[in-house]
Amino acid sequence: MKAQKGFTLIELMIVVAIIGILAAIAIPAYSNYQARAKLSAALAEVSAGKTAFETKVNDGEAINAQTDIGLQATTANCAITASATAGAGSISCAVRNAPSQVSAATVAWTRTAAGEWTCATTGAADATLAPKSCPQAAGNEGD
Repeated sequence: MKAQKGFTLIELMIVVAIIGILAAIAIPAYSNYQARAKLSAALAEVSAGKTAFETKVNDGEAINAQTDIGLQATTANCAITASATAGAGSISCAVRNAPSQVSAATVAWTRTAAGEWTCATTGAADATLAPKSCPQAAGNEGD
């Protein structure tokens, strides 16, 4: 009797089917992970300007652009804008180069004249993608 060598066609088809099922589960999960990571990176980039923003506002200086607080206009993750008048203002990031779930998202820190900061994410397709410290604004689900 001759010993069998290799795999049968059925065994190979089963392996391919298992790999297909795993890929069908993993790809959407990875895509959501990428979207959450992009929003977290955007939040980190605009948060870096809060200290300089606070210093300028406390000194009574107006902020007309992101360069006034040491931030670049555009980065790999953001198109950043900043402005302040009479102690109130905002620093925001329009997310760039992002997965489709967050391609229209904006992460923004807003300062009241009383000096209180709040963060909100707008435009994300799913509110669970927004960073925990910068939740999706109510009524602002994405496309």
